[in-house]
Amino acid sequence: MLQLMNQVMYPAMNAVEIMNLCTISLMTLLISLVLVFLISRKPKNGCFPPGSKGWPLVGESIQYVLSGPQKFIKKRMEKYSPYVFQSALFGEKMAVFCGPEGNKVLFTNENKLVRSWWPMSTRKPLYSSEFADASTDEIAAVLMTFLHDILKMDVIKEYIPVMDTMAREHVTSKWAAKEVVKVLPASKEYAFNLGCRFLMNVVDDERVTTLAKHFVPVANGTYSVPLELPGTAYNRAIQSGKLLREELIKIITERRNAMLMERSVIGQDLLSRLLLITDENGKYLSAKHICNNIIGLLLASYETSGNAITFVLKYLAELPHIYNEVYKEQMEIAKSKKENELLKWQDVQKMKYSWNVVCEALRLLPIGPGAFREAITDFNFAGFTIPKGMKAYWTSHTTHRNPEYFPDPEKFDPSRFEGNRIAPYTFVPFGGGPRMCAGKEYARLEILVFLHNIVTNFTLEKVSAKKILCVYSSPTKDVLLRLVPHKK
Repeated sequence: MLQLMNQVMYPAMNAVEIMNLCTISLMTLLISLVLVFLISRKPKNGCFPPGSKGWPLVGESIQYVLSGPQKFIKKRMEKYSPYVFQSALFGEKMAVFCGPEGNKVLFTNENKLVRSWWPMSTRKPLYSSEFADASTDEIAAVLMTFLHDILKMDVIKEYIPVMDTMAREHVTSKWAAKEVVKVLPASKEYAFNLGCRFLMNVVDDERVTTLAKHFVPVANGTYSVPLELPGTAYNRAIQSGKLLREELIKIITERRNAMLMERSVIGQDLLSRLLLITDENGKYLSAKHICNNIIGLLLASYETSGNAITFVLKYLAELPHIYNEVYKEQMEIAKSKKENELLKWQDVQKMKYSWNVVCEALRLLPIGPGAFREAITDFNFAGFTIPKGMKAYWTSHTTHRNPEYFPDPEKFDPSRFEGNRIAPYTFVPFGGGPRMCAGKEYARLEILVFLHNIVTNFTLEKVSAKKILCVYSSPTKDVLLRLVPHKK
């Protein structure tokens, strides 16, 4: 019957020709279905932002690293749109929002148009496998209330003497004995040690060293090109992350057992508080859940403060007239103290010019050049449609060196931050809106206390002449400084 139908419908065709025709018809049908699907996916209003998705798998991450974020962003803003463009970074396709308008729409529409989101490539090295698929908000949901409690000004200002004590010890042991210092690792070591003390009350040198051994590869590789191949920074981050979590779970378990034996709270650090949290069923948080929260905060503290200290000292070494003004301010505070008296809240409040210097350093070399969001509904921005589910990325590189918002943007000028001269949503090293970095004030105190201990003891001379290029938040080249002790 089939043969008879073929003879009737295709009397002049042989079997091969009929097979070819069927194949062509099937391909045409498939192409038509794909086109219908793509058309149905097209936004109803407007169109997707313009841009490029780069190479398969790696997207534009390699261009981002090689050219540096500043040039990468600027070039695409000029080519595609000064408001929003498409790219593929950190293993994900996303819309990059630009300028104060872009910052504002993402900062002020949390849980309305967008929600916090981080790529799987950044979560995988940090979290246990069963939590890697969960959103950042899900992992940190129980943390937020307690985090704001321990980071309240009334709490952290009482921590200033501890910061000063640790800064003095660190400068004496790691800086004073060296004529030339590699600033980045030394600054990050201080930030990590302080984070261990503040978050977990871990002060044992051997334990901190063990944690740091596993933590550093995680921090270095989390934001690298996400290629999980042997020998890559990303692969080392994943392997070290497993070891780091094992060590943290030991600490969490030991603290939990100690609290159960003594039937009391041991310390007021974040870990002690997290151990007391129960869910709706009255069950305490698992050690893995607590571990995930601690790792995220350690990473934030390590990157933020360590990089900021490095950038500030770099500029102080390069700009003697700026250093001299900071020195005058810090020495006035030092002279007002008794011998060996530790810094207090009132002292840090006097460091106004020093903080302006820090802000200007963070404008030129931002410590947190961006963060991610996910659209939870379709919405329009700058004439383009951002569809539900599309990932978004805001970055300080679209405003910090823009002459429209910061005249003569390459000039280091701390006076920009006097009064209320900065336009909203243009200076965003700590983000903005409800997702602004909860540890901003902690970082401010930590940086200023450390700066006081360096400037009151040393004059700084830059040794390395290489230009500093920041890829995510860390410089690709270390800063080498010669420390010249002040004459007594």
